[in-house]
Order: sequence, then C-alpha cells, then structure tokens
Amino acid sequence: MTTVAGRQGLGSVAARLERLPHSRWHVKVRFLIGAVTFFEAFDQLLAASALPVLMKEWRLTTGQATLAVTAASIGMLLGALAAGWLGDRIGRVRTVALGVGITGLASLAVAFSGSIETFSLFRFVQGLGIGGVVPVAATYINEIARSDKRGRFVLLYEMIFPAGLAAATLVAVWVVPHFGWRAMFVLGTVPVLLAAALPRQVAESPRWLLSRGRVREAEEVIARIEAEVARSTSEALPAPAADLADEPPGGRLSDLFRGRYLRRTVVVSGLWFVAYYVNHGISTWLPSLYTKTFGLDLTTALVYSLLSNVTGLLGTFVVALLIDRIGRRPALVGALVGTVLSLGVLALAGATSGGQVAVFASCTTFFLYAINAGLYLYSPELYPTSNRARGAAFGGVWNRLGVILGPVTVGAIIGAGGSLALVFAQLAVVAAVGAAIACFAVETKGRTLEELNA
Repeated sequence: MTTVAGRQGLGSVAARLERLPHSRWHVKVRFLIGAVTFFEAFDQLLAASALPVLMKEWRLTTGQATLAVTAASIGMLLGALAAGWLGDRIGRVRTVALGVGITGLASLAVAFSGSIETFSLFRFVQGLGIGGVVPVAATYINEIARSDKRGRFVLLYEMIFPAGLAAATLVAVWVVPHFGWRAMFVLGTVPVLLAAALPRQVAESPRWLLSRGRVREAEEVIARIEAEVARSTSEALPAPAADLADEPPGGRLSDLFRGRYLRRTVVVSGLWFVAYYVNHGISTWLPSLYTKTFGLDLTTALVYSLLSNVTGLLGTFVVALLIDRIGRRPALVGALVGTVLSLGVLALAGATSGGQVAVFASCTTFFLYAINAGLYLYSPELYPTSNRARGAAFGGVWNRLGVILGPVTVGAIIGAGGSLALVFAQLAVVAAVGAAIACFAVETKGRTLEELNA
C-alpha cells in the first residue's frame, strides 16, 4: 500500500484539492448534493404547510398539533446522531444517499396516514433521514472546497436549503387548497430517485478516504477529479503547495470534548440550539397564527410565510458574499444581534396584526437563515477529517433540540393564553444569549481544514 510519506512528491491530497481552480466538476457536485439538500428542506417544512388544514380536518388540540410538527424533529435528532457516526464510518456519499432514501419513502407513508398518530410516526421516520443528510452533506461540500473561497463556495450551496423551504411554501400555496395536504407529501417522494443516482455520480471525499487509511483509493479519486478539472478548464493544473500535509488517520468521538475541541464543541452547540430554537419557534407556528389569531384565509397565510422564506434566502445570499471578507465570528455575532433587534421591535409593538407580524418575522428570518447557513459552513471547519461528520452532526443534535423546544415553548405560551408579545420577547432573549456565545467562536477564515486541526 502507498504510504503518506511516499506520496509527498505528488503533493498531499489536501494540497492537491487546494490547488484546483473552480470548474464544471465543482458545479456538478454542488448541483447534485444541492438537489438532495433542496428536497430535504422541502420535506422538512411540509408539516407546517399542512398544519392549518390538519387542525380542521382532524380537529387537533394544540398538544396534538405540537406533536405533529415536532415528531420529525425528534427523528432528526436521532438521525443526526446516527449519521455522524455513519458519515465517518462508511463515507459521506453513502450516508447521504441512505438518508435521502429514507426521507422519500417515509414521505409516501405520511401521504397515506389516516390519523395524527400514524402521521406523527411516519414524520418521525422521515426526520431520521433528514437529520442525517444535511450535516453530512455540508461536511462533504466543506471537504472539496478551497480554503480561500470556502465560505462563499459552501454558502452558495447552502442557499439551496432555504430555497427548498421557500419552494415547499410556494407549492403549498397552490397544491394544498386544490389537491389537499396529502399531495404535498407525494411530491416529497422525489428524493428516492436521487438516492439511487448519487453514489454513481459523486465521488467519495478523498480527505475522508485518507482519514480511514484507504490511501490508494484516495489517490485514485483525487487523480480522477484532477483529470476532470483539467479537461473542463483546458489548462494545466498549478503545482500543489509543498508545505501542506494531510492529517493523520484516526480519531474518537471523545476527542470532541477534550483539549481545544471542547471549547469549539460547546460554542457551536450553543449556537446551533439558539438559531434553531428561534427559527422554528417562529416558522412552525406562523401559518396557524395567521389563520387562527388574525383570521386570515389559508392562501394569505401561506403567502405571508413564503415572504419570510424569501427574505431568508436573501439573507443567506448576503452572508455568502461577505463571510470570506469579514470572517465567521463577526458574521455570526452581527446576524444574531439583527435577530434580537427584529424580535425586540415586534415584541414591543405588541404583534397587533398579521401584516405587522409578516414584516418583522421576515426581517428576523433574513438574519436567522444567514446564521443557519453560516453554521453549516462553520461546524465542519472546526474538526479533523476523522471526526468531522460526527462533530458537525453533534451540532445537528443541538439544533434538533432547538427545533423541538422552540415550537413546544411557543405552543405552550399560546395554549396558556399568553400574548404574542410574550412569544416574541422570549425568542429575543434566547437570541441575545446566542449573540453572547458567538463572541467566543474561533475564527476560521482563510485557513485550510488541515491548518485548523494541525
């Protein structure tokens, strides 16, 4: 077997990836992984779009409605735990394909549910797939990106997730009133086709192969990538940097909680929890608040929800353009402060009309989606290749806790007769805690994954 030392004449795998110019290969891979992420986002928001209809059709209590929207989140929490281990054990691409297949098949089962119990059960199974796909897919994209433009490269890919959320709401505006909520979940089965195609079309991460000691396979994969990039650019590739060494194989889960990684894990876990607690505390209940509290018709409620998703997409685009210039920590702190201000204004104004809530909720999602996308970039940067999927997925566990507790807390306040001003005030307080946590984030701008974990 070829040794790491014996390969230095060719340059390390990391150095050979770093020297690749942007090419059609990068576009192809980002498109295919992005298509997977798009449908995972689409499937994630289906319950929120269906909830106003389900509450009437099945006469749901607030508690049952909360179960319907949080069942998938519990599945995502467990899916993130399992996928982190699988992603570092069997590979990034195979783990993503497995998760996508589970998501699509479970969506079909949800479409044929006859009660809130079976609906929630199959949404839980669907969540297992979604929770596993997203952090491992982000890990893969991080591992093929160049360090000098990694922020933009990853975040432009991450735009596909809010695009999927927006698409779910946009499609729901037309499909739910005309064909019913079940049709939305039938559409959610499309990812099964992607699951079958992905392993044949996307090469495994050479960084991961090397971390598993599979040196020959890593060499073969990086050589194929180099050949494809050279063909698409019609230029000779620059020489790899001589001083960029690969990481040694090996790594344990316990390493995430020792030495310098303990601080990284604590900070990123807190940020994941805050971002998703606030995000889903708002987004999950918005369509029902518009219809039940403000008496808006279903179409108007879904259009208002779509507005929030569109501004979120814009926020992701803006942070993609800025994050390689200003750095990860300033971007995260600034977006969290913006979230606090947007929610604080809404709380002080009293949330007196659907239009007012739509405007300020949309301002909030502008910042929240920027945070969420930034964390999918930031988390994999913090860990070595042998633990990268587990590290990113552990953050995913905390975001799932936020996804669960945010809607549950909002539902409890509403169910107890609390005001909307109180709902938004407590979300603003949580966001303020997140801003304080972000001040302790390690800056990763412009450094290779290997330099960050040397």
